[in-house]
Amino acid sequence: MTPPTSFPKSQQHRVSRRLAFLLLGLAIAKLIHAYLRTPLNRQQFWQTWETLTQQFGQTLRQQLAAKLIEDRRDDALQALEEPLSLPPAAPVSPVSPAPPRHPQLPRLRLPAIPFLNPTPGGDPVRYTATRLLGVPFHLITVDLKAPETLLTIGLPQNAPLANSSRSVYGDESFVSMVDRAYAAAVMNGTFFGKDENKRVLGNMVAGGRVLKYSPWENYGTTLGIKANRKLEMITARSDGKPRWRDHWFSITCGPRLVHDGEVALAPKSEGFRDPHVLATAYRCAIGYPKTGDKLFLVAFATPLSLEATAKVMQAIGCQQAMNLDGGSSQGLAYRGDIIIQPGRNLTNTIVVYDAQRPAPKHLIQAQQEFELGARPDFSAFE
Repeated sequence: MTPPTSFPKSQQHRVSRRLAFLLLGLAIAKLIHAYLRTPLNRQQFWQTWETLTQQFGQTLRQQLAAKLIEDRRDDALQALEEPLSLPPAAPVSPVSPAPPRHPQLPRLRLPAIPFLNPTPGGDPVRYTATRLLGVPFHLITVDLKAPETLLTIGLPQNAPLANSSRSVYGDESFVSMVDRAYAAAVMNGTFFGKDENKRVLGNMVAGGRVLKYSPWENYGTTLGIKANRKLEMITARSDGKPRWRDHWFSITCGPRLVHDGEVALAPKSEGFRDPHVLATAYRCAIGYPKTGDKLFLVAFATPLSLEATAKVMQAIGCQQAMNLDGGSSQGLAYRGDIIIQPGRNLTNTIVVYDAQRPAPKHLIQAQQEFELGARPDFSAFE
């Protein structure tokens, strides 16, 4: 008689493992069956399952959206053309490319087009995406000679005052602020704190009305619009404090980039110590030419140092220019289209109106009264 055949040890181990998994599966199935026999347990189970699937789907959509945004930005940067209509500028040394930024929140909404075609030359608020010195940037040109062109400052939820030690109104998403403003252009404004009060930097006037005022503040650089739309830019610690009472529009930020047509950088003497301000970053800036009849609002599409930013603003044709808030606060919209989406909520924006997207009636009336001699009332802040 032939003796029974024995299985190899390795095959015996595989059989044992499969049997163990089968028994474990049966035990788990029995536990699940016992758990789901109760109606309340079944309801809780399916609620948990639905929550997990929704979270997974949302994460997957966010990853796909971020990848698509990044691809579109790369394609747009390759498609940029050299400027055709910018004013000539003195030759400057080339700007070295900045290191790539660290990944963070998507900066563009999917419906937005990162680089649009330049708007017609007759438009008093024109948008162009171009490059100078090898640096790509978005440019809003505001013609101050057009009577319907007005600038103001947007605050969260139409707050009456900017965030300060005396008043706190929080922040708001850039998309919401753009939709409510219904303006020709909207860009982020000045710096604000990261604490719960989110206090804005410097004094602030808009629509001939004081939004924030502290008489002891003596730092940064201020852009002011006076009667007859006369522009001035004052660096407090070198030029003296601005006369905010003379301003229809006034925003303080910095540091100064261009002074009388020359690159002028002294951020520490202006009171800036934050490494996020001094280091290479995504930046926004504002300036104007020697004629003083227009404003340039610039949002850079690549990280830059302060020196590189100043050189580009000089090349654009700025006689005076200063830095604005940037980094995750960088935001830009043109006629309702979000060109750059900030990575966080904002506390203040620069808002530009024109004939196509006119200012609210109360703002137009306030501007007329200002030209007739009305001035901001500081009595509540003294």
